[in-house]
Amino acid sequence: MGERDIANAVASNLKEAETSFSVDATSTDGATDQEETRYQNADWTTDYGYYKKIPEYRVAINTKATWNVGAGYEANEQTTLLLGTIRGNGKDSFNSILKNMIIVKTISKDSFAEIIRDDEGILINLKPLNPENIIIVQNRQGRIKRYEQTTNRKWFEFWKKVSRKYEPSQIFHLSHERIADEIHGTRLVDSVKWIIDARNEAMTDMRKLMHRHVIPRFKYSLDTDDKAKIADFKRKEDAANAAGENIYIPLGAVEMDVIAVPTNATLNPITWIDKLNDYFFQAVNVPQIIQGNAKEFTDASGKITYLAYEQSVKADQLYVEEQVLIQLNLEIRLTFPASLQTDAVSDTPTETDVVEEEPIEAAAQPNDEKEELEGKT
Repeated sequence: MGERDIANAVASNLKEAETSFSVDATSTDGATDQEETRYQNADWTTDYGYYKKIPEYRVAINTKATWNVGAGYEANEQTTLLLGTIRGNGKDSFNSILKNMIIVKTISKDSFAEIIRDDEGILINLKPLNPENIIIVQNRQGRIKRYEQTTNRKWFEFWKKVSRKYEPSQIFHLSHERIADEIHGTRLVDSVKWIIDARNEAMTDMRKLMHRHVIPRFKYSLDTDDKAKIADFKRKEDAANAAGENIYIPLGAVEMDVIAVPTNATLNPITWIDKLNDYFFQAVNVPQIIQGNAKEFTDASGKITYLAYEQSVKADQLYVEEQVLIQLNLEIRLTFPASLQTDAVSDTPTETDVVEEEPIEAAAQPNDEKEELEGKT
């Protein structure tokens, strides 16, 4: 039997027992001391899978691209005529190519298009490329030396990996928020993957719960332990349940209980899902009001949110305009779809809108207690 001595009490060490949240340290993928540093995007298939399968992620990326391209580009007459001949894969336009490249770089780091010029050096086409097959090669000084495109081609009965090399001037290259000396852009899904996974897990659980409300599960207590009879009853019950039909059982042969969770016995996942949804759109910097969802927005707060998003879009547009000028030697201006800045300024009260109040004048007849008692002289 224990001594039950209070002096033998021992304190726990929860700091070592529990794991606190932390973020792994990360280094940039900049050029090394080698003569050439090569980089190929190995995350494209995963990132593209998220884009294809997650609706809110796809809508957010498409919305950003739509607003960046806006109502199209503006340029001088010569540039407009030149860009009007760009057809990409044959059915593209310059606007659709820009939107395509903005979507691709936002999905996974970088987007590439082959610059095709005629013998006189005049741009005649831009052909978007698969970012999974492009290798960026930098020299020791951290400058892009060339690009390589890897493709699998059938050579007789074998598949052979063929590499085609491009000069930097032959590739139109856009990066998503490139940081420091990195060769590539930033991967967006890294910062929102946990939110996406948590939201879809909760929605999957909620879907199963709602399904079980309509088609509940049952526990059957059979008055037999014969495996053949149990299997026969299982087959009949499952078939009747699948067809939505009745099943008739001899009295006392089976006891049936519904397997269900009592109401309010668990947390309501709807609130959690809504919070994750709001947090997701905040993390990807696409306000829900931009997509037409005015939930919990007043007119004033909606305008502020819209104006804040407008600044982000204009910054992205400036990047694309600069890259078109640097890489294609063409000057364009991307138009913004619709600005509220004028409306916001017009809502500010002006000097003429301020109602001036007349000063309060002193009373003509002061309230003098002595005069009231003795009378005026």
